[in-house]
Amino acid sequence: MPKPDSEPEPRAEAEREQASRGLEDPEAVAAMEADAERRRRRAQFLRELHEARALRDRVQPRRARAARMRQQMRMRTFRW
Repeated sequence: MPKPDSEPEPRAEAEREQASRGLEDPEAVAAMEADAERRRRRAQFLRELHEARALRDRVQPRRARAARMRQQMRMRTFRW
């Protein structure tokens, strides 16, 4: 545990400085916003995909059970 009167770690100080610089750079801000938007779109897509699969499983229970069994067999025979 660091002493209270000791200097801050150079790495932590460098990370803070880099983060503060990133917020001032318009290109870095635009890139961060683009990444955040991509993650939001991907999360929305995955939510909708999960809902669609759940609906299909409810509508076609026999087919869903067969698909689960196939997946289980695939996982049992998979070699690490």
